[in-house]
Amino acid sequence: MTKQDPLVLVLEGGAVRYIPSFYAEINRLFMADADWQLGHSLDALNDMLYGGYGVLAGHAGATLIWRDIEYSRNALGVETTRAWLQAKLDGNERFNRPLIAGQLQALDAGKGPTFFQVVMDIFAAHAQITLVCN
Repeated sequence: MTKQDPLVLVLEGGAVRYIPSFYAEINRLFMADADWQLGHSLDALNDMLYGGYGVLAGHAGATLIWRDIEYSRNALGVETTRAWLQAKLDGNERFNRPLIAGQLQALDAGKGPTFFQVVMDIFAAHAQITLVCN
């Protein structure tokens, strides 16, 4: 495949059982030939989608086919998001604790986005990535 050929990637949604497995699947697709892996960071995911890294390097865009997306939506839903936010509050890392507490409160009130929704917003912000959900 030359860099001018259309780039089509297939994300196996059934492999996404929790947040680390989401990043494992992203790394399998986007960083397969790289000598480093994307860290577990939404900012890193966003940066990678701009291109220049992994399989996106040299490509103007790509089509991402996300199979079994409903499985992923459920796996990265409210419970997973709550645990992720709570771990940030409970951990020793330096996070904006009031912001995260507010996100957790909004999630529990049914108003905050899930991890899956945040990921989808990140993909939507990158017009060069065509997301096909099935």
